[in-house]
Amino acid sequence: MELIKFPPKEDWNKLLERPVMNFEEIEDRVKPILTRVAEEGDKALKAFTATYDKVEIEELLVSKYEIKEAEKKVDKDLQTAIKIAKSNIEKFHVVQKELVRKVETMPGVTCWRKSIPIDKVGLYIPGGTAPLFSTVLMLGIPAVLAGCKEVILCTPPDKNGEIHPAILYTASLIGIDKIFKVGGAQGVAAMAFGTESVPKVNKIFGPGNQYVTAAKQLVTKTGVAIDMPAGPSEVAVIADASANPDFIASDLLSQAEHGVDSQVLLVTNDKKLPKKVVKSLNEQLEDLPRKEFAIKALENSKTILMKDMEGILELINQYAPEHLIISTENAEELGEQITNAGSVFLGHLTPESVGDYASGTNHTLPTNGYANVYSGVSLDSFFKKVTFQKITEKGLENIGKAVELMAEAESLHAHKNAVTLRLKKIKEDKIKDKI
Repeated sequence: MELIKFPPKEDWNKLLERPVMNFEEIEDRVKPILTRVAEEGDKALKAFTATYDKVEIEELLVSKYEIKEAEKKVDKDLQTAIKIAKSNIEKFHVVQKELVRKVETMPGVTCWRKSIPIDKVGLYIPGGTAPLFSTVLMLGIPAVLAGCKEVILCTPPDKNGEIHPAILYTASLIGIDKIFKVGGAQGVAAMAFGTESVPKVNKIFGPGNQYVTAAKQLVTKTGVAIDMPAGPSEVAVIADASANPDFIASDLLSQAEHGVDSQVLLVTNDKKLPKKVVKSLNEQLEDLPRKEFAIKALENSKTILMKDMEGILELINQYAPEHLIISTENAEELGEQITNAGSVFLGHLTPESVGDYASGTNHTLPTNGYANVYSGVSLDSFFKKVTFQKITEKGLENIGKAVELMAEAESLHAHKNAVTLRLKKIKEDKIKDKI
């Protein structure tokens, strides 16, 4: 990890750049994939699977037999762990349900908002170098809790044409059985356009590499919604002299091992900490099966030494990390000053990995600085909000004049007339009633 000491503010933009490829170059590679899937359907999906996943697939839909057999292949202890995570995630998300609250803004004028589930949603589950069955929980549970009519799942097969059994087991556990053996940009295209096998959906969820992210952003131009731009994983750590360097090193490595395009950032005001963390990184790296991924990611990562915590907070809010760990004595106090982050982990005993798996919060979060405008996935992500209003005779008499004046001032006379005609009718009816 590169060490930068006391960088001036004018250098922060350059310093905080993510290690991403040229987006135009990625788009140029992804566009032909989207076009071919839209035109050729299943034929294109099978061809791309043969090219990128190195396997010939006959049936894209995972069979009920495969799902049933998968359970036998998942260790019982892992099944128990998945069930614990499922319970916590359900508890955290179910309380996010909003009650319908009717508000009388003035006598006779009642307004309210209703949450209506999105009909068809597609979940993209990365399965390349790391089969993320935990993401099945993070996306599938709120989709089911929201009551979406159709939930489908796309994930790449391995070289044997199979889906990791933990992914199938987890999907089945939460009630998802429409699972398709297709990944990458072509998986996103399948859900966006629909094919002979894969249903077209209204909204696509899920993280992925830069090609998946580019595909998600491109299909929004065709009318399909997405959760957010969610690309390569990243973590930032704020640490002071009270931090444990071994803990910090493990947190940095937990993100670095995701892939070579991941980024980790350590920001501290303790001059002695960086050297201690580097020593621990080197020791822990030796025991990691995904050592090569982590080493490459660390080459794109930085340790930044700052003079004070005020500067650290300003820098971090500018960076807007996907994950933020605050490993300091006054972590909660500092946490209150964070305005841009996907998810925040407070204190020395709160590793980011608990949020990735089982604490209950959602791990599908905005990356690449999008945390300054996007939220992570929540129950709300699977709803659309529809507003309603009901105006009574008294209500229209109370509000009508204001609407007429405003519409006339904007030269929208049909708007005004829609109120004027009704007020006239109310007045006429009252006169009739008196006769």
